Amino acid sequence: MTLQRRQFLIRAGVLSLGLRATDIRAASASATERRAASDFDPVERSLVLLQRAMTRGEVNSAALVAAYFDRIARFDHAGPQYRSVLAINPAALDAARTLDQERKAGKIRGPLHGIPLLIKDNIETLDPLPTTAGSLALAQSFHPSDAPLVARLRAAGAVVLGKANLSEWANFRGDHSISGWSAVGGQTRNAYDRLRNPSGSSAGSAVAAAASFCAAAIGTETDGSILSPASVNGLVGLKPTVGTVSGKGIVPITPRQDTAGPMARSVADAALLFAAMHEPGKAAAPGLAELEAMRLRGLRIGVLAPAASSHRGAADVHQDVRAALLQEGAVLVDTDAPAGFAVFGDAEYEAMLFEFKAAIGSYLAGLDPARVPTRTLASLIDFNRAHPAEELRLFGQEIFELAETKGGLDDPAYRKAVDAVSLGADTDGLATLFTQTRASLLLALSNGPAELIDTVWGERPDGGWPQIASAAAAAGYPSITLPAGTIHGLPIGVTLVARRFEESALLCAAFALERVLQARKAPVIG
Repeated sequence: MTLQRRQFLIRAGVLSLGLRATDIRAASASATERRAASDFDPVERSLVLLQRAMTRGEVNSAALVAAYFDRIARFDHAGPQYRSVLAINPAALDAARTLDQERKAGKIRGPLHGIPLLIKDNIETLDPLPTTAGSLALAQSFHPSDAPLVARLRAAGAVVLGKANLSEWANFRGDHSISGWSAVGGQTRNAYDRLRNPSGSSAGSAVAAAASFCAAAIGTETDGSILSPASVNGLVGLKPTVGTVSGKGIVPITPRQDTAGPMARSVADAALLFAAMHEPGKAAAPGLAELEAMRLRGLRIGVLAPAASSHRGAADVHQDVRAALLQEGAVLVDTDAPAGFAVFGDAEYEAMLFEFKAAIGSYLAGLDPARVPTRTLASLIDFNRAHPAEELRLFGQEIFELAETKGGLDDPAYRKAVDAVSLGADTDGLATLFTQTRASLLLALSNGPAELIDTVWGERPDGGWPQIASAAAAAGYPSITLPAGTIHGLPIGVTLVARRFEESALLCAAFALERVLQARKAPVIG
């Protein structure tokens, strides 16, 4: 690190985020907590198993926090340096100790009591950590309250372990961006191969959950930012129906599509998190008994074949999924992508440019001007131009600049784009598929094997990404990915899409398919 860069980061407050491994190991854990942490291995433990261990007194929440801190120190910020955790929470241990005292007093808030989670760093928390969206422009953006979804998780007993790295500005800044890179957090690396792309924008959330640097994580999605990194890192990722989880306190791209969701190592864990974080009355979340009772027999599923551009191994994984579903008695209806899928993509991007300009301007205007002097999209563009070595050294800000040229949300061009998205993704897209197949769910493979990180060319289109996933994002339908197999040791997921507000049915079907496939293989970390 050059002296000039270090001085800039100190002024921005970034070096106070606790990024160094030595800071993590000295995060105020007592000798007793460190001993308990060393005696308990949290790797690959489900939320249910972690809760059971705390109930039995095998470990408490404070020791569990210390155990994750130790793993982060040894493997994420030192050693192989996955760089999935942007910052640890200095208040995490105190929060865990309070929950441990509640447990001793017989007060258990629920299945998340004492469970340490990582939160993507575009979601506000009241902890002594800024919410940066990965940008140095927000390096001093501290908040006096939690985003509602974080407040709900905390009220349910979760501990905010820290903030996860992400693709800067949720991957909506420049062409040829690199998933998992941010100016604040550096380059996140795939949990299964450090040389490969972790996907994004919820890259840090995915890698940290896959590598057991936390019990589970929260990500956000506008189009693919939960499902894609979850699938290439061997996780379950749930993108809820837009509106079921509060979007307040999330650095926006477009409120029309933005949503937060859980990223976990099992469907059951994702269901527990969704039950805690969704808004009351917005959707139903299945309990563990409901998940266990689910059977696939008679369930009608519309199945889309892998794209012609998919990796040659995708056909084998797809066939394995089909065989498992048929063995369980599911009714499979093979179908092609509808005509609407071919036309909504350009309109979606156009609408997002208008929406981002309006939404980010409104968001920035609500921040503390003493801490965040950038108040508009134009001022963000100027900030990046003023700090090219830190912000623009790998790719540019063409998306920012194009969005800045757009008018307001009353512009006829904007309304035309939104109408085209609704028609292509929904009316002539998913709605048509559900009607024609008479299916309860739609299914397609989630991804091809992760590509190498490429700092020269940047991101290139993934031939394996399913059109139903982008359509679900654009139209606001719920979707989920879960592990389906591997190609050359790299995880391949399968995506399920349901009708709006049918998260319960979606999670139950995913749980039943997970039980049959048993496809998740833990990464080798070290």
